[in-house]
Amino acid sequence: DAKNVYACPSKGPGVGFMIDHLAGMILENSGKYEVMIVNQSARALAAAIQFRAEVMLLDVDMPGLSGGDLAREAAMDSHLRDVPILFLTGLVRRDETLDGSIESGGRQFLAKPVDPAQLLAAVGSLLPQLVMS
Repeated sequence: DAKNVYACPSKGPGVGFMIDHLAGMILENSGKYEVMIVNQSARALAAAIQFRAEVMLLDVDMPGLSGGDLAREAAMDSHLRDVPILFLTGLVRRDETLDGSIESGGRQFLAKPVDPAQLLAAVGSLLPQLVMS
């Protein structure tokens, strides 16, 4: 069964939007995930609930509510509190981290642009019941 991965990209149409759509395409093309992308932070949580997200990808820096704000609100929602969150960020570059990822507060952050193999591995690690091929 395909797992539902929800993505809330950064700044609407533009570079951040395209990168996040690319992340969505990487996940969908793996054949393991169905992806919903919503680029309005005000609609993010309601859309994630409706989609029955099993993982949420959030950009750290978004207009309106930040990724951190959305994560805090999700933690208070009975439908989303147990949904793992993976942050995508342009605030650090891959070459500034050991392997392109950092962890803070128990959350994983991937530097953009995201490496496809690293994205698939990170999402897969949040869904241990998923059999990776």
